[in-house]
Amino acid sequence: MFRSLAHRNYRIWFIGALVSNVGAWMQATAQNWVVLTELTDNDAFAVGITMALQFAPQLLLVPITGLIADRFDRRKILMVTQTALMLLGLALGLLLVFGHAELWHLYLFALALGLVNAIDNPARQTFVSDLVSNSDMSNAVALNSASFNTARMIGPAVAGFLIVLVGSGWVFIINAFTFLAVLCALAMLKSRQLKRTARAPRARGQFAAGFRYVAGRPDLVVVFVMVFLIGAFGMNFPIFSSTMAVEFGRGAGEYGLLSSILAIGSLTGALLAARRERARIRVVILACAFLGFATLTAALMPTYWTFAASTILIGLGAVTILTTANGYVQTTTAPELRGRVMALYMAILAGGTPIGAPIVGAVADGMGPRWALGLAAIAAVVAALIGLGWLVISRGMRLARHPEYAWRPVVRFADAPTAAIASVATQAVPVVPAVPVVPAVPVVRVVPVDRLELEPERELVPTVPNDQLVPADFSEQVALTSPIPLPKPPHREPAHATAQAPARPEYS
Repeated sequence: MFRSLAHRNYRIWFIGALVSNVGAWMQATAQNWVVLTELTDNDAFAVGITMALQFAPQLLLVPITGLIADRFDRRKILMVTQTALMLLGLALGLLLVFGHAELWHLYLFALALGLVNAIDNPARQTFVSDLVSNSDMSNAVALNSASFNTARMIGPAVAGFLIVLVGSGWVFIINAFTFLAVLCALAMLKSRQLKRTARAPRARGQFAAGFRYVAGRPDLVVVFVMVFLIGAFGMNFPIFSSTMAVEFGRGAGEYGLLSSILAIGSLTGALLAARRERARIRVVILACAFLGFATLTAALMPTYWTFAASTILIGLGAVTILTTANGYVQTTTAPELRGRVMALYMAILAGGTPIGAPIVGAVADGMGPRWALGLAAIAAVVAALIGLGWLVISRGMRLARHPEYAWRPVVRFADAPTAAIASVATQAVPVVPAVPVVPAVPVVRVVPVDRLELEPERELVPTVPNDQLVPADFSEQVALTSPIPLPKPPHREPAHATAQAPARPEYS
């Protein structure tokens, strides 16, 4: 589950990102609470507009931000973006502390935050591939999600407490100082241990290369459609939590607690994803169906505490979807295009928010927050049906009879759902005919490996000349037999050769 932490650079990055994520969740909680209760009179639509301004740049700038992540040093990109985010949080915090903040200030802050995050997100997501080996990439993505959701457990609850204790402005200022942790982590990374992936060349058509690649991958298109529906209608947790807290007559402390309780399920989903060997589309589809059930259950809860308990299921389903989808996209995409494809993925995920958040906010205002949760449940079920339909039509999924238990059906595929995952091509190994053995003289001759006519590209093991072989090369573990000294060959060595060096025995 934690195998990626064996890499030193990843351990440093993980710790720094965890501290910064706690501050980011504190800020997100305070931002939505300020808009809902301090600058408006419980206007959920204003919260939706704030979220739309924050996530719209990731949709509009996707061709540019993805190419930036593929062409430039991601470590330097993160140093710049994390510094900019720190300064933005500090500036808004000071406005709130001195009592000069207005609603349009929050709108401008959300827009600036979205512009910086549009560049930061693709670089940060793909930076994982520079820290770990390819075999650990899916695990590292899941642990990043675990870090993110561990912070979600801590940050909102701390933010709710600080809003009551010292005011919302200090939450933004404290968050600004948490960025120092990730900046120090970036500075501490060992450059020689960072993987250097191929950079995007300066050529015509590089902006659209990511779009062309995704268009040629039907499996990625299906994943993007499901993620869009979930991101647009099912991931509006600030709207759900804040409006339901008001529905039950609760304050800022209980609102922050809802986000922390939801993070219990989110952390569980991330750790379960880290245990899996690789990401699979079928897990995304099942998680969408589970999220639909969870949000419908939450909409029917009669009390604050039963609703809070149901958010654990929402967090489990949502993070399972996003972590598995993220891991699948990264591990099955060509390295030189990974930044652009991940920028498109993040744009689809975050870009659905400008469309869905105002709609969900309007439904919560006009019909109540329970109907907003019902809308999220419908979107999740539709996403699951789209994925299921693709498996049936494109991959030939069907139910078959179990070979041993007649009552237990099994799922069969005409084509594997993860067929896009690259496999290592193998080559045939040339077989050398055995040398006939004379019955009267039981001698097994060794065919010199330097006489095998192997093509250079087909040699799977480096050749070793006979004069460099020693008895240890044929140990019981390797050859399944003990070293057997053989008699000298029947022909005689020349006299001068015998005088120069003693004859070497042959081994089999």
